[in-house]
Amino acid sequence: MPVAGVDVLVRDIPGASPNLPPALFVHGLGGSSLNWTTLGLLLSDTVRGIAPDLPGFGRTPPAPRGGINDQADVVAKLWDAEFGDEPIHLFGNSMGGTVAVTLAARRPERVASLTLVSPALPHPRASAIALWFAALSTPRLGKVVIERSKQLPFERRVQAGYAMIFGEPDRLPPEVRQAYEEELRMRDTQPWGPQATLDGARSLLLSYLAPPRRSLWVDTAKVTCPVLLVYGGRDRLVNAGIRTKAQRSFPDARLLYLPRTGHVAQMEHPQEVARAFRQLIG
Repeated sequence: MPVAGVDVLVRDIPGASPNLPPALFVHGLGGSSLNWTTLGLLLSDTVRGIAPDLPGFGRTPPAPRGGINDQADVVAKLWDAEFGDEPIHLFGNSMGGTVAVTLAARRPERVASLTLVSPALPHPRASAIALWFAALSTPRLGKVVIERSKQLPFERRVQAGYAMIFGEPDRLPPEVRQAYEEELRMRDTQPWGPQATLDGARSLLLSYLAPPRRSLWVDTAKVTCPVLLVYGGRDRLVNAGIRTKAQRSFPDARLLYLPRTGHVAQMEHPQEVARAFRQLIG
């Protein structure tokens, strides 16, 4: 679908009634719309949803600029084209959580609910692997890190990915493992992936370093809808210790903490996330 001059791949939740309220799912850095497949299917009786591949990720080619605000602009235009002024249920994971917060602060009257899975909000104590993403944002060093990673055998990169992203990779259903590995293989064939990852990592780091008056924490106070915050105790990318501050920062927020879960709870424990979402919208 053409959006802001980019041919954006957009997936629909199959089988959802057109009479259901709309939902929009935004994936994280290095991910794709496939990260929402299982949760979307579980919610197909509750919302009619779409999940785009953000520019530079999945099957969508990059836009001229790939920062958080640029991604938010693309998602906003897709939102307008698909749903008009109708209030939506907005979901975001990791960097997609940052995009979702940005959009919910821009247009609070048009967001019915906000569900954030391990959102990349500024934290003074970054995890060790999160520092790896900081390295990606550094000129020259980032490209070296990406190139060296690509030289590793595919199986080693898969296992490293499992350890980084999931809390209990050995307990993942076969279909989730297959989808994750297929996504990694697809990423290898796309020339724009490394630069999109570098642009996204750099933009996240800059958002972390922004002065207080421009911080993402300022945006959280502008969100007026009910918010569901989902954090995993084994998340190696977003420090779950920020969950209390996050819950206090939004005017109306509930917390789902999953101690044995990693960075993508919607993939590891979609039933729990779906249940919490239904309770949120009551």
